[in-house]
Amino acid sequence: MSLVLLRTALAASTLLSALPALAQHERMSVVANGEKVGFVDADQQGRQVTIQYDVKNNGRGPTMRETIELGADGLPVRWNLDGKATFGGDVHESFARDDKTAHWRDSMGERSAPVSGTGLYIGQNASPWALGVYARALLKRPDGTLSALPGGQLAIEKLGPATIGTGKYQAYAISGIDLSPELILLDAEGGLFAVLETGGAVVREGHEAEVPALARLATDLTAKRYAALQQRFAHRIDAPVRIRNVRVFDPASGRLGDPASVIFANGRITGVQPLDAPASPGEATIDGNGGTLLPGLHDMHAHIGLESAMLYIAAGVTSVRDMGNDNSFLPGLIREIDTGEVAGPRIVPNGFLEGRSPYSARTGIVADSEGAAIDAVRWYAARGYWQIKVYNSMNPAWVPAIAREAHRLGMGVTGHIPAFTNADAMIAAGYDEVTHINQLMLGWVLDPKEDTRTPLRLTAMRRTAGLDLASPQVRKTVDTMVAGHIAHDPTAVTLELLMLSRDGTPSPSVADYIDHLPIGLQRRRRQAIAPIAGPADDVAYQGGFAKVKELLKLLHDRGILLLPGTDDQTGLSVHRELEIYGEAGIPIPEVLRLGTLAPEQYMGRDQELGSIARGKRADFLLLPGDPTKDLRELHRIAMVVKDGTIYFPSEIYPAFGVKPFAAAPRITQPATAPKPMGSGPAHDAMDEFLF
Repeated sequence: MSLVLLRTALAASTLLSALPALAQHERMSVVANGEKVGFVDADQQGRQVTIQYDVKNNGRGPTMRETIELGADGLPVRWNLDGKATFGGDVHESFARDDKTAHWRDSMGERSAPVSGTGLYIGQNASPWALGVYARALLKRPDGTLSALPGGQLAIEKLGPATIGTGKYQAYAISGIDLSPELILLDAEGGLFAVLETGGAVVREGHEAEVPALARLATDLTAKRYAALQQRFAHRIDAPVRIRNVRVFDPASGRLGDPASVIFANGRITGVQPLDAPASPGEATIDGNGGTLLPGLHDMHAHIGLESAMLYIAAGVTSVRDMGNDNSFLPGLIREIDTGEVAGPRIVPNGFLEGRSPYSARTGIVADSEGAAIDAVRWYAARGYWQIKVYNSMNPAWVPAIAREAHRLGMGVTGHIPAFTNADAMIAAGYDEVTHINQLMLGWVLDPKEDTRTPLRLTAMRRTAGLDLASPQVRKTVDTMVAGHIAHDPTAVTLELLMLSRDGTPSPSVADYIDHLPIGLQRRRRQAIAPIAGPADDVAYQGGFAKVKELLKLLHDRGILLLPGTDDQTGLSVHRELEIYGEAGIPIPEVLRLGTLAPEQYMGRDQELGSIARGKRADFLLLPGDPTKDLRELHRIAMVVKDGTIYFPSEIYPAFGVKPFAAAPRITQPATAPKPMGSGPAHDAMDEFLF
């Protein structure tokens, strides 16, 4: 889901702009994976601007109309945004200001605030055209910053010149609204030429052929940012490190050990010793202060980018399975993480395989025939991809051949349930795993003729509220999964976000920590995603998600392996995924096993990873409290170690606009050891911000 669509639609609160007061007409194209999936049409007559914004990628996307009146300062004084959001929800947003007061209405309701000087409003559902307004307003400020409404502060950073085709532009980063800065190109007159993405771009119409160059530029600029962050935040100590006074969680037994010391050196755990065992000369020491040492967490449903890689580390996620990505981008990211150029989890890549239709997701490989699909399997196998992930528009009749070839080449098969079939048929066709719990459940409530390439694969979850999990059709599927050892990747947190988000209230998926998030993300997480036509829809979605939890417990009780994944990029959502399993009734120690050791056993790496023991890789996180009593403790990570490199989330999070959850422990260095790579003690870096 983390494609140009999601960055320009679900994250649209970062997109603002303005143009000089004159008559002109502009069109921009939204391009993903080499294909045009939408447009922005902006018509300006003096200070009046009318914008049409439409994106359709992966069967979904916003359809918006904006009318803007610009003030003398080039910023909106009137702004109305109406239309449909990404999943079809109604949008009626407005903003107005005068010399003293600003009034606005968004998903959080109606509010107002006094205006002193510039009133810079962040459109919650704004189109990409708006970025130019913000850029020019920020560039007029001596320090490149402006306070914004409804909160936060925007900043602009000049990244340098860029030549694209025959044109020359300036690259900038605008930060302060969301987790990562927006990268844009302005032309010589200050007009918005492109919004950069690693997998595509929003670009001025007529320049679609330049998108590959724009994507490369985005990758290069982003890589430089995260390489610099790695230099600041990665602490490498050329000496054994002893973490004293910690209790080690053993996922195999589900028990928390007595206070002990854990020692690691050269990326490996060299001992789990009694607390009173003496240290050897030349060791560095970290005081665990009685906290818990937990093996590194996993996200078994990721679509990772440079932006999310470091966020995963801050959230204690040291391994992910990438379920589909830009095939020209992902291998390079894996290399950069493996060599230590950028921070990120170790990545197991899956090959994304889609069929051609008007609803196709533009990522991975899109096949037009069974032969092309089999060729794609061979392409992925030759490059070391672990599984094939089948997607919505794949012809179900081709899946048996896809699965046979994947299995012949040593790969597994997982994925969505393609349109016009069900999980039973795809398991029979060769699936080793089913991804997304809604994909499993839809076969029990849909007519076979209904099209799940559309947002129906979300909205039909209303029908599951009355589903009888003891019914023959449910029993048949579950029995088949048990007999065939079919695993399941539920992404329950994403279903919770989609089904239970409501305008004006924090989504349950982030409610425990929403105040820690940047203002743009806070607003999105207080916005309905599924269309709610009335009280009946509300009740149906609530009941449907309750049924999701019941099914999670049933699957676990029947011995079906649950693989915790999120389909999100914040890292923090992994914690909520595990919390949902606990709320479903799965015992907490078992939930922690599912999040740590079980994925490594599934992927055949448990001799190296998944638990804390002598000889294994130094992958773990330090929590001040006890997660076996309350899974919400997972948010409060004080330290993360991956392959022996130490990271402090309290240093990392401020660079993403996130308020830290826990203080960093103190490192006592041996007298002869060199200073660790990074900026020093945790408090040094917390006052810095790259962009």
